[in-house]
Amino acid sequence: MRAFVTVAKTGHLTRAAEALHVTQPAVTGQIKALEEELGIALFDRKPGRIALTRAGERLLPEAEKVLEATGTLIGRARELQGEISGTLVLGTVGDPDSLRLGSLLGGVVDALPLLEIKTRSGDAETLREAVATGTLQASFYIGPHVPRDVLGLPLQTLQYRVVAPFSLRERVLHAGWREIADMPWIGAPPASHVQSLVRDLFARQGLLPNMTLESDVIAAALSLVRSGLGLSLLREDVAIPAAERGEVVIWPHTRVAALLCFIYPRTAEHDPAIVATLSVLRGVWGLAAH
Repeated sequence: MRAFVTVAKTGHLTRAAEALHVTQPAVTGQIKALEEELGIALFDRKPGRIALTRAGERLLPEAEKVLEATGTLIGRARELQGEISGTLVLGTVGDPDSLRLGSLLGGVVDALPLLEIKTRSGDAETLREAVATGTLQASFYIGPHVPRDVLGLPLQTLQYRVVAPFSLRERVLHAGWREIADMPWIGAPPASHVQSLVRDLFARQGLLPNMTLESDVIAAALSLVRSGLGLSLLREDVAIPAAERGEVVIWPHTRVAALLCFIYPRTAEHDPAIVATLSVLRGVWGLAAH
């Protein structure tokens, strides 16, 4: 059932196998066994692609409900065990201080002393897919809203600003959208939240930014802009102090809002480790319990 849902969501056998940490033949075998048991073809297979059949489309929501119910059952059974143990793997995006990661981990360690906790950093969309397919238990995420394929706790609205090397100050302050797009930009990997925000920002203007450099280290953006390599999108709390120090110039014509949230699979809503982590998270961020 999980193989069926994962293939349906990723649309690719190889990516599904990677998400499930099994081989592609194993995923193919699981799908075939499920089809034989149900007596229905779930996927239309053609060279280079795999797509849901009409029957598969109708059964997918039912399969997701089964997985969610299974997650609920397992979570409540663990509650009855009296002690929460095992491993909790959390995805992180951006810098740890902005996530208040230390406070969160300290609180979880105190609340769940038998739980082994691990963190995995990555790009926002890569982490979202891992959470959605159930291969990562929870993660921080930055994007326009809580993704529809997971559950999430909104933490903070972040504001981003377009910044440029200070040497371009006069040119930048008098630039319009097209002039800003044509200037050299420091890009990030496609799955990065910063790259997604930049792409969406210019798409709304019918433009593409001139990406001349790509860096997979988000924290290095300020240093690269300061060195004169190009423009970038920086969090406002980083951009404004840098501009006040005369290190960069802020283009004054736009601010970009994004949501920082904590996401987890729908099937994990009643998992005691996730429930406890959410409780600690609300305390760390000063959020009211619901």
